[in-house]
Amino acid sequence: MSPQEWLAIGLLVGFFAFLMLGVPVGITLAASGFLFGFLGFGESLFNLLPARIYGVVANYQWLAIPLFVFMGVMLEKSRLAEDLLDVIGHLAGGLRGGMALGIIGVGVLMGATTGIVGATVITLGLLTLPTLLRRGYDPAISCGAICASGTLGQIIPPSLVLILLSDIMQLSVGTLFAAAVLPGLLLAGLYMAWIVVYGMIRPDAMPPVPRAERDALPRRELWLRVLKVALPPLALVLSVLGSIIAGIAAPTEAASMGALGSILVVGLAGRLNLGVLREVMRSTTRTSAMVLFILICSQVFSLAFRGLQGEKLIEDLFAFLPGGINTAIWFLMALIFVLGFFIEWIEISYIAVPLFLPIFVAANVDMVWLAMLITVNLQTSFLTPPFGWALFFLRGVAPPQITTKHIYLGVLPFIALQALGLLLVFQFPAIATWLPKVIGW
Repeated sequence: MSPQEWLAIGLLVGFFAFLMLGVPVGITLAASGFLFGFLGFGESLFNLLPARIYGVVANYQWLAIPLFVFMGVMLEKSRLAEDLLDVIGHLAGGLRGGMALGIIGVGVLMGATTGIVGATVITLGLLTLPTLLRRGYDPAISCGAICASGTLGQIIPPSLVLILLSDIMQLSVGTLFAAAVLPGLLLAGLYMAWIVVYGMIRPDAMPPVPRAERDALPRRELWLRVLKVALPPLALVLSVLGSIIAGIAAPTEAASMGALGSILVVGLAGRLNLGVLREVMRSTTRTSAMVLFILICSQVFSLAFRGLQGEKLIEDLFAFLPGGINTAIWFLMALIFVLGFFIEWIEISYIAVPLFLPIFVAANVDMVWLAMLITVNLQTSFLTPPFGWALFFLRGVAPPQITTKHIYLGVLPFIALQALGLLLVFQFPAIATWLPKVIGW
C-alpha cells in the first residue's frame, strides 16, 4: 500500500480512537480529518474546504430539518401520546397485550409527527411504563415495546435519517419518503405480530384491560375520542407527506406548512402558550445546530479521506470479498450493525455510507432500495447495548423497580425483528421500490 493509504487507515483508526475517548462527534470528524489530511498533503488539501462548507450551508433542502424538528417538538407538547394510548388501550378490548399494541400504534403516529426517538421513548416511558407495571405487564416486554416503538420515528417519514441520506446518496427526499412508508409499516407490523404471539405464549405477561374499566366508557364516546385525539395530527401528517410524495410541494415548503399546522393543532388542544413556544424554539435550535454542525465537520473528514485515496482502499477491500455485489451489501449491513453498538446513526451515515457508496454506484445497485436497507439497519443502533440511545432514554425515566437487565432483555426480540425486516426488504426489493414507482418518482 502507498503511504497515503496508510494515512487513510490512520484516519479511520484516529476517528474511532477520538470517539472512544469521549470527544464530541463533530470535533472528532474535523480533528481527525485535519490531522491526517495535513500529514498527507499539508494545507493545500483544504483549499477546497470553504467551497464545500458553503455548498452545505447554502443548500436549500436543509431548511427542512429545523422545520420538521419544530413540527415534531411542537406536537410532542400537545400530549398526543398520553391521550392516544388511553384510547387505543380501550379499543384493544380483551386482547392480551392490548396496551403494548397501543404503544406500537402510538409509536407509528408519533414517528410520523415528531420523528424524534428521544421524545417518543421518554414520553412513552413516563406515561405508560408505570401504568403497564401496575396492570401486571412483564417489565422486560414493556421496556422492549417502548424502546422499539420509539425507533420507528427514524424510518417513518418525515425522518431526519431520510433527509440526510437523500443528500449523501443524491436522491430525492420525496422518493425516500415514499420508499420508507412500507418498510416502516412492515417493522411496526412485525412488532405487533410478536406482541400478539407473546401474549398467547405467556398470557400472564400481558393481561388485558379489565372488562369493568372497558365497559365504563360507552362505545360511541370512545369513537368520538378517537376522532378528537387522532384526526388532527393524522390530517397534518397526511397533508405534509402527501404534498411531498405527490409532488405538489417541495420538502422545505411542506415542512414550513407542517410547522404552522403543528402550532394550530396544539392551539386547538388548548395547550399553546408563550412558555411552550419558547421551549419548542430552544429544543429545535439545539437539535438543528447539532445536526448541521456534524454535517459541516464531516466535510473535513470526507475531503481528507478522498484525498488520501481512501476510496481506492475500500475498492481493494471489496476485491477480497467472494460472492459479488450481494456480499458487498451484506458486508456494509454487518458494519452498520456493529457500529450501531458504539456510535449514533448520524456518524454511521456520514462515515460508513460514503465510504462504500462508489462501489454500489459502479455496480448499478438500485440506490432507493439500498437506502431503505441502510435505514432499516440503522434502527438497530438505537436498541443495541451498550450505547443504544433508546435504552439510555428509557433508563433515565424508568421507575426504580426497572433494572438495566429488564431493558436489555426486553429489546433483544425487537432487534431480531429488525433483522428479519432487513432480510425481507433485501429479498423483496418491491417493499421499498413499489410505492415510488407507482406514484412516478
